[in-house]
Amino acid sequence: MKTERLATLRRQQEIAIVSLNRPARHNALVPEMLSDLLDAIQHDDCQDAAAVIIRAEGRSFSTGGDLLGFHRHKDAIGDYSERLVGLLNQVILAIYAHPSPVACAVQGQVTGGSLGLLLASDRVVMCRGVTVTPYYSVMGFSPDGGWTALLPSVIGRQQALHWLASNASHDADTCLSLGLAHIVVEHDCDGAALSWAERISDMQTSSVYRTRRLLNNDIEGVRSRLRGELEVFVEQIQTPQALDGINHFLRRQNHV
Repeated sequence: MKTERLATLRRQQEIAIVSLNRPARHNALVPEMLSDLLDAIQHDDCQDAAAVIIRAEGRSFSTGGDLLGFHRHKDAIGDYSERLVGLLNQVILAIYAHPSPVACAVQGQVTGGSLGLLLASDRVVMCRGVTVTPYYSVMGFSPDGGWTALLPSVIGRQQALHWLASNASHDADTCLSLGLAHIVVEHDCDGAALSWAERISDMQTSSVYRTRRLLNNDIEGVRSRLRGELEVFVEQIQTPQALDGINHFLRRQNHV
């Protein structure tokens, strides 16, 4: 039984701070965590904040879908995956459509669908030492989390295709050069994100809100593209290639 929320919300004056709270598993995504995260983002204390920060406890921001979760639901992996990626899509859309600007404070690893939290945000602050890795091509998975739905509009279609196919690990400086990160700090990415949020809250926020609404005016298009990712992901994860990829990875980690 879950004893604590896997994503938490607190207010610091006009700033809402949402924290991923599964550090023992590098904040790997499971449905319960995504449900808590969606609740936090949709809570009134978050919706009426002047700005929002999404951050993470522990060493890593988030390492994508928890492969142990897929393995434990292998007899109904299609249903499990539809629930997991469906919730992830809801979270991405809730960030994208949030009435206030959203920043991500990112440390450690970002892999797989967790990138979607960054892609839907307005400001990405990375600590030096961050790595962002797709892992789909080596696992035999189809991309989710906005890798095809959102990333090409940030870095371009060809860059996105090359990154996914090569499974390269991009560091913080590379992410900065691609436009995926907006500032890189040596340490204390939480503090840098908070400074940005405080500056936003001191501005004429009605103008910021309207600007954000104009820029994020393609929510139905994003929803449709994320739905397309979900459908192909669920289809692909039930193939022998993907199931072998899960088992091979977990054997290397001595989990099975």
